[in-house]
Amino acid sequence: MTAPFWKTKTLDEMTQGEWESLCDGCGRCCLHKLRDEDTDELSFTNVSCRLLNTQDCHCTDYANRFAKVPDCVQLTPSVLREIDWLPPSCAYRLLEEGRDLPAWHPLVSGDPMTVISSGVSAAGRIINERDAGPLEHHVVDWPGLMPKGRLPRRKRPAGTKA
Repeated sequence: MTAPFWKTKTLDEMTQGEWESLCDGCGRCCLHKLRDEDTDELSFTNVSCRLLNTQDCHCTDYANRFAKVPDCVQLTPSVLREIDWLPPSCAYRLLEEGRDLPAWHPLVSGDPMTVISSGVSAAGRIINERDAGPLEHHVVDWPGLMPKGRLPRRKRPAGTKA
């Protein structure tokens, strides 16, 4: 059996399709962050980019995101090594740190919904920047923390034993 590409290739060796598939769609990287000018301390908010759908965390115009949101960051292996704001659950960050993908990641689970059902996704707990007001009113800790990310238990058919 062949090992999955993320276990056999470096980030630099991956094809564009492989690279793109690493994104679990959690939406945490699309949340606004604040950086203190004096201390360089990073704070996360629960305010999303205007293109992020707050219910499913999909970009509503992925193909044109750089034209519509000039400060949208295109992740590449070299950019990844220069930024410090990716959430600790991010597949790009995990692999760069020599760690494996978690069980809830769609490439591991085979189901793109496990990122939501496991509680890792920002879906349903964020507000769009157009509705938010001052970012300072929306500082939260959870986007910068490693989520528990346990897969929900599957229901057993009636009459079966555990």
